[in-house]
Amino acid sequence: MGVFDKLGTVFGVSKEMDIEDYMGSEEMEDVDVLHEPADMYVKPVEISSESDVKLIEEELQKKNIILLKVDELNKRPTTRNNILSRLKTYVTKTNGDMAQIDETRILLTPTKVKIIKRRKPSRS
Repeated sequence: MGVFDKLGTVFGVSKEMDIEDYMGSEEMEDVDVLHEPADMYVKPVEISSESDVKLIEEELQKKNIILLKVDELNKRPTTRNNILSRLKTYVTKTNGDMAQIDETRILLTPTKVKIIKRRKPSRS
């Protein structure tokens, strides 16, 4: 048995384990092996109910930028308006920002990150 085999046994990884299964596992979800840890991340989040608002608020507290996908909410306009109102109140209270990108995506930023919502005319 080689050194790597022994280490694999110690860490609970065997030769039979498929690397794709391991990298797709829940424990590897937040691991970025190619880059150093960042101060903040841009995280895509799909929201489908009011219970997801807490998760979004927690991510904003961690200083992450949220790219919110609202496809499911668009099917229920009243729920969509309530959730977006709650999120707008939260980002305003925490000095963050919020802007609609298109019909299905909304950008939310944490404290002290603002979105420029108007384009400057290009110089031709």
